[in-house]
Amino acid sequence: MTLSFTVSEDVRALAPGFTHLAVEARGLVNGPSNEDTSALLDDATRRLVERLDGRAPDEHPHVAAWRDTYTAFGAKPSRTRNSAEALARRALTDSGLPRINLLVDLYNAISVAHLVPVGGEDTDRIKGAMRLVRSTGQEPFHTVAGGEDTVEHPEPGEVVWCDDDGVTCRRWNWRQGVRTRLTEQSVNAVFLLERLDPMTIGELEAAGTELAESLEKLSPGARVTVRTPE
Repeated sequence: MTLSFTVSEDVRALAPGFTHLAVEARGLVNGPSNEDTSALLDDATRRLVERLDGRAPDEHPHVAAWRDTYTAFGAKPSRTRNSAEALARRALTDSGLPRINLLVDLYNAISVAHLVPVGGEDTDRIKGAMRLVRSTGQEPFHTVAGGEDTVEHPEPGEVVWCDDDGVTCRRWNWRQGVRTRLTEQSVNAVFLLERLDPMTIGELEAAGTELAESLEKLSPGARVTVRTPE
């Protein structure tokens, strides 16, 4: 079944230029990180360095736009960075990008190479439609704190992705919940790529196409669909 995605009017008012693109895939093969995905992450770091051309990640126009948007809904962008900036900063450290699993490595590589927030969710764990809304502060968010599973709640007014069972990602694209994250057992997934001006629709679609091609190479029998912005 194809997932549906909605963006609330109050979120659109907050960021009129926001657009998301979904890459849906079924019949994927996941597993531990390997030499191929490690090479993709290393190449993504090389591409990031070229894109930044000596600038810090927060000086890139797309990252700066996300920082402004975080500030607009009450988040502190230097404390809770959007996922693209957080990954870019980590890529530029001596430790480099983490190796998580095949699917997570793939979408992290796309995020870093294109400086675009990308999230991946296990569609078998999503309940109902995906919605981008401003939180009431009551929605449950399943996460891990101090090594223990716990349930938190977003701040009222915080922008969150959620489904019928609660929040799947806090502060727009800051922290993903454990309930729907991609594990080595995941076979069906959806990947969300998110842009603000000045990133163009064409640049967003190029990132989505590259992700789809990487998924097809990883899992030749998978059915991959790119749902371009309307």
